[in-house]
Amino acid sequence: MRLPHLTAVLLLVAATVGCGDDSAPSDTATGAPTLADMPGPSAFTTAIDNPFMPWTPGAVYTYEGGAERIVVEVTDETREVMGVTTVVVHDTVSENGEVVEDTYDWYAQDADGNVWYFGEDSREITDGETTSTEGSWEAGVDGALPGIAMEADPQVGDYYYQEFYEGHAVDTGEVLALDEDVDVPFGSYDECLRTEDVNPLDTSVVEHKFYAPGIGLVLENGVKGSDERIELIDFDPGD
Repeated sequence: MRLPHLTAVLLLVAATVGCGDDSAPSDTATGAPTLADMPGPSAFTTAIDNPFMPWTPGAVYTYEGGAERIVVEVTDETREVMGVTTVVVHDTVSENGEVVEDTYDWYAQDADGNVWYFGEDSREITDGETTSTEGSWEAGVDGALPGIAMEADPQVGDYYYQEFYEGHAVDTGEVLALDEDVDVPFGSYDECLRTEDVNPLDTSVVEHKFYAPGIGLVLENGVKGSDERIELIDFDPGD
C-alpha cells in the first residue's frame, strides 16, 4: 500500500455522472475507475461476467479457515441502489456450526466490465440474536458512495476504493500480481490475480486475496495483523 498516494486519494473531487453524489474519492492517478467514471443507471447490468468475479445466479462458493466456514450464494434477487439494479449476494459466516454473521451484498457491472459494489446489509449474530448492524451501508445514503469490487482490466499498481462511507467503510484494494499460482482444497489455479486489501481506518490488518479466472475468489491470506488463511473448499457454478 502506498500511503502517500492514499493521502492524495482522500481528497474529494466533483463527480460528473447523473447518478452520483456531488463528491467522490479520486484515485485516477492509478487508472482505476472512480465515481467520476461511473455511467448512468441504464448502463449497468445484473449479468456480471467479469472473469475474476463472475456472479452467476445460483453459484455457491464455500470457504473454510480455522473454525470459520463461509458460504457465498449468488441469488436471483435484485435490489435498486442509486437508481441501479444490483445483484444480491448472500454471505453467511459460521463458527463451530453457528452463524455469526449474515450479510446481503449488492453488485452491478458496467458496460466496460468493472464490477461495482453498492453496499451491504450486514448483521452480527450471537446465540441466534442480532447484536450489531455496524457493517451495513448503502451507496447514496448518508454520503456513502459505491466502489470497485473488481476492475475490468486489472493492472499491477492499480489502487482503488472498494467502498466509500467516510469514517465507516473505506476498504481499498491494490493489484499486486496477475500471474500467481494457487493451491486450495478445491483445486489448483494459475494466472491468478493477487490484491492487497487494507482498511485505511485500521492499517494494522492487511489481507492478500487471490482470484482465479472463471472462478473468482479462491484464497484469502492474512499477511499483517492476522495469519488467517481462508480457502475455497467447494464451488457450485449454478446456472
